[in-house]
Amino acid sequence: MPGTFCLVLHSHLPWLPGHGVWPLGEEWLSQAWAESYVPLVAELDSLAAEGHRDVLTLGVTPVLAAQLDHPRMRRDVGTWVGLSQQRARELGFDADPVRRAAATREYAAAGRVERLLAIRWSGGGSPVLRSLRDAGVVELLGGPAAHPFLPLLLPEVAALALESGLSDSTWRLGERPRGIWSPECGWALSLAPAFSAAGVGHFVVDEQLVRDAGGHPHAAWRVKGTDVVAVPRDLDVTNLVWSSRTGYPAAAAYRDFHAREEFTGIRLWAVGRGHDGSPAPYDTDAASAQVDRDVAHFVDAVRARLEQAHAATGGPALVVAAYDTELFGHWWHEGPTFLGRALRALRANDIRVDTLENALARDDGRHVAGELELGAGSWGAGKDFSVWDGPAVAQIADENLWMQHRWLALVERERSAGRVGNRRPDLDQLLMTLWNALSSDWAFLVSRGQSVDYALRRAQEHRADFHRLAQLVEDQDAAGALDETRRQARHDWTFPALDARLRPR
Repeated sequence: MPGTFCLVLHSHLPWLPGHGVWPLGEEWLSQAWAESYVPLVAELDSLAAEGHRDVLTLGVTPVLAAQLDHPRMRRDVGTWVGLSQQRARELGFDADPVRRAAATREYAAAGRVERLLAIRWSGGGSPVLRSLRDAGVVELLGGPAAHPFLPLLLPEVAALALESGLSDSTWRLGERPRGIWSPECGWALSLAPAFSAAGVGHFVVDEQLVRDAGGHPHAAWRVKGTDVVAVPRDLDVTNLVWSSRTGYPAAAAYRDFHAREEFTGIRLWAVGRGHDGSPAPYDTDAASAQVDRDVAHFVDAVRARLEQAHAATGGPALVVAAYDTELFGHWWHEGPTFLGRALRALRANDIRVDTLENALARDDGRHVAGELELGAGSWGAGKDFSVWDGPAVAQIADENLWMQHRWLALVERERSAGRVGNRRPDLDQLLMTLWNALSSDWAFLVSRGQSVDYALRRAQEHRADFHRLAQLVEDQDAAGALDETRRQARHDWTFPALDARLRPR
């Protein structure tokens, strides 16, 4: 085929340890870990064992990597899976044979996850990620520390967030990533100096951003005046899975995410309904057959898109599909199986599958079509910044700006006074708290009307912690600042290697 297909997965959750358990909080992490990350890695391990290399580009945000390495969360996710297995065991005593069959299936599935956590994941997430990268199976993307929406940060703070995140990835994985995932695919021209200085080679943007700048989505584009390459995701191909209305996960045969058994919480039913309108029992054989049909359709669609792009441009086409990792397994139970079969089928049909980094270097860089002066945008609703600074979240945006100004002023005073020669636990914690406060998740959840109370509370708690500790530092109350640092560290010691003396490149 005249071109390359790249699959990009963006893995992210905000910092959750110490901030509630259920229905939001640590259980959110356990669900994604057990239902998405473990089965996805199992698929990648199977592909690797078959000899596949360079199968996809995997972004794991530094804040998620920190949670996958967190000693207590590593223990608690195993407990969570064990409880899931126990609930399946209880359902196994039901008089209904359909429910008993589902209990057997879910009990076995939880047992497999339990074994993989105990063996493959015993050292946390970093050894898993590093092994996949070192074996040449995936390219790992980096990113800013705790997933802030970069275009709304002050330039100095955006540069510091990026350097903090890339430094953390280097500390955990032994290598500084060249590519990054800019949170929410956010971009503004003001970010160009920070990206260049940090050595960013490439990042993913929304297709519309490239089109608005006069380009097309069938190639990557160098940001004008820099060596940084923007890679657009192809919406036509991405939406085959991504669309909530017409995407593959909406097929009747797949397991319904929302409907649960009343007492155990086990998902017994398929998306479709019976002739009488009642929920249809989930059938693994029917779901597997549907996966095969969707894989065949996906392969045909990628082939057609590559041919169409080649005909339009006359050169080798680049087609990039980018998704949240948690879609596969957690939201779409059959998702990891689909990914594994799709990657195998694409290559079996002579479609080149590669990582972003390899694709950009291939054919003397012919996948980079030229330079574009990219305007501002995101992959959020409206393709603008309104999800993170619109009327519903204006207060969050204003408070975030004030915290950034206070941080910069505080650190400058401490430096001018000669008080940052040695590492300062209070400043380290203050910067960690700032990153958690600036997470894009809080405004996103509020704007989308999802878990609004939780999001507002989290944003307020981190802001209050930041200002409390900042005031103690400004008052030169060393003892009080140290006590407050210890208190915050008990639940928000997110980046143990973070050094507040860090300066952007």
